[in-house]
Amino acid sequence: MLTIWGRISSINVQKAVWAAGEVGQSFERIDCGGAFGGLREPVFLAKNPNAQIPVLEDGEVCIWESNSIVRYLAARYGSGWIWEEDPALRADADRWMDWMQSELQPALTPVLWGVVRKVPGYVDPERIAASAAKAEKLMGILDAHLATRSFLAGERFGMADITVGCGAHRWLNMPVEQADHPHVRRWYDTISTRPAAKPALLLPVA
Repeated sequence: MLTIWGRISSINVQKAVWAAGEVGQSFERIDCGGAFGGLREPVFLAKNPNAQIPVLEDGEVCIWESNSIVRYLAARYGSGWIWEEDPALRADADRWMDWMQSELQPALTPVLWGVVRKVPGYVDPERIAASAAKAEKLMGILDAHLATRSFLAGERFGMADITVGCGAHRWLNMPVEQADHPHVRRWYDTISTRPAAKPALLLPVA
C-alpha cells in the first residue's frame, strides 16, 4: 500500500491522492504540514529535505514534488490509460502539468490566501483583484484549448487533467467574481465526478 504524506487541503496533496485513486492503488494518507506541523521533524526531512508536502512512499521508492508523484503513479500503474507511451501525446500532457505549476497555481494562491485563508499581507483588495485578473486570463487560455477537445491532451482522460483539474476546482469554488468559461465548466463537471476525484476535491475550498 502507498503512503502519501500531507494534509488534504493542500492542492499538491490533492493531485497525489487523485492520481493514486485513478490508477487503483490503495494508500494511507498521513496528515502533516499546515496546522498539523511535522515538516521539520527528522523523520520527515529524511523523506524530503525541502520540508514540503506531498511525499509519496511506494515500498522503497520515495518521491517528492507533486507533478513527479503524478507522473510516477501514471507511468508505473496507469500505462496506456492516464500515462501516454507516445512521446508526442505525453508532451502534450506534460506541458499542461507544467503550466499548472508555473502559471495557474501561482495566480490562484494569492486569491486563496487573501479571500479564503485571510493570510496577513494578502487581504489587500487590490492585490486580490490583480491575482484574480491573472487567473481569469489563464482560465481563458484553458477554455480556448478545451473548445476543441474533451480533455487536456485529447479525447482521453489523462494525468494532466488531474493536476489542472485540482486548480480548476480551487478557482471555480472560490467566492470571487468569475467570467463564464463554458468549455472549462463542461470539462470540470466531467472530471470532478470521477470516483477517484471525490476524495481529493473537497468542499468548501480551504
